[in-house]
Amino acid sequence: MKTAICYYSYYHGNTLKVIEAIKQVGDVDLIHVATRQAVHLEAYDCIGFASGIYGFEMHKAVVEFAKKYLPKGKNVFFVYTYGGAKGRGAKTLRAIAEQRGCTVLGEFGCRGFNTFGPFKLFGGSGKGLPSQKDLAEAQDFYRRISQK
Repeated sequence: MKTAICYYSYYHGNTLKVIEAIKQVGDVDLIHVATRQAVHLEAYDCIGFASGIYGFEMHKAVVEFAKKYLPKGKNVFFVYTYGGAKGRGAKTLRAIAEQRGCTVLGEFGCRGFNTFGPFKLFGGSGKGLPSQKDLAEAQDFYRRISQK
């Protein structure tokens, strides 16, 4: 299954670590949504969207990218990392996918290292996250959805 993961990873690269682990077990191209490039998602069997959770939602750059480039009728999935709580996770992206007649295969989320706001005063929370266990679980998630 030829897969694209469209992502935005900021601060500590938590999300990038997770999707790089997924890339190790599948035919996956990583597309950073903030770089200017020609995007042809029609060529992919499956499209993932990945980012950290910011203000209880996935990064707005990923949402805008999906609005602009997500083709109709594709298989999609979502990956996110979060500092304290996953918030609404991929709710907005899920709605975009459903409006386009896409099949949502699932979502994977895990905690990551966080130094946002007051956490910075204490050296951050979630040190060492995502862990090797989290990365292995992300790989298992991708293996499961790629068989659907």
